[in-house]
Amino acid sequence: MNEVYMHGQVLGTHSFLLKGDFLKPDEYSEIKAKYFLPGGETGTAATVLASLGVSVKIDGTHIGTEVAPLLKDFYKNKSVDLSSLYFDPDYQGLMDYVVISGLVRSPMGMFQALYEPGAKRRWSMPKEKDIEECKIAAIDPFFLEATVAAMELCVKHKKPYVTIDCRHDSDLHKNCAINVVSKECTSRYFSDGYSMEQIYELMTESTSGLVIITSGEKDMVYGRKGQPMKKMAPFKVEVKSTLGAGDTFKAGCIYGLLNNMSDDELVRFASACSAIAISRFPLPLNPPTLAEVKTLLGEK
Repeated sequence: MNEVYMHGQVLGTHSFLLKGDFLKPDEYSEIKAKYFLPGGETGTAATVLASLGVSVKIDGTHIGTEVAPLLKDFYKNKSVDLSSLYFDPDYQGLMDYVVISGLVRSPMGMFQALYEPGAKRRWSMPKEKDIEECKIAAIDPFFLEATVAAMELCVKHKKPYVTIDCRHDSDLHKNCAINVVSKECTSRYFSDGYSMEQIYELMTESTSGLVIITSGEKDMVYGRKGQPMKKMAPFKVEVKSTLGAGDTFKAGCIYGLLNNMSDDELVRFASACSAIAISRFPLPLNPPTLAEVKTLLGEK
């Protein structure tokens, strides 16, 4: 039995760390380091959770001829169960390409092609047994009917789940234990006339779960229905790459929920995980450990 079940984006990420400043049109840039490693919101979070000592089963994106060997080799000695992933021999697998320079990164991929009219479905429906046997779940909001099915199975089997970037009027948000929302998504969901206080109220009033709104290097806000909005500053570290910062924060939330942390403890723990993640590159080869997180938090 795995402690955590995750359904969402699992892919191969080609990352390129530049030696100097970010790309400029028609100018040459030197690559300092490049890697092909597991990525995606679910893939990255699973890597971090395994490093924190959690057993995880992942499902979602179909894997293919290029991504499957990568995943199997990378996770062979880690507590990440790949058995529910569907292998498509006629598909390379979903991949993205990310150029990075310090605080700036530019991801590129073919994600929109997944949703074009007539496109073959490249993700799996969740398996009820996987959710029934886990302690808590995590659901990325990308896979339409599969996402809804995962949510409904969590509700049916009373499994609390963490999600990300869900609208305040969605069922995925309504039924969640935690929704981590990026500032980019709140800007997209709400017009310029909304203050953070108004956004916070709308988000918290439509769920009994914990709402966390992150803003990169700025203060994050969080709280629950009927509670005043709380703020927390992120940890200050030297940034090497922001790739995977949000996915690591999600992993920290999952760990906190699994270990019955208070809201304040959970947000601080997740923030510490994310801070360690951005202080190194590449993240999948150097995920935060529990000892490192406790050290940053000032714990023994």
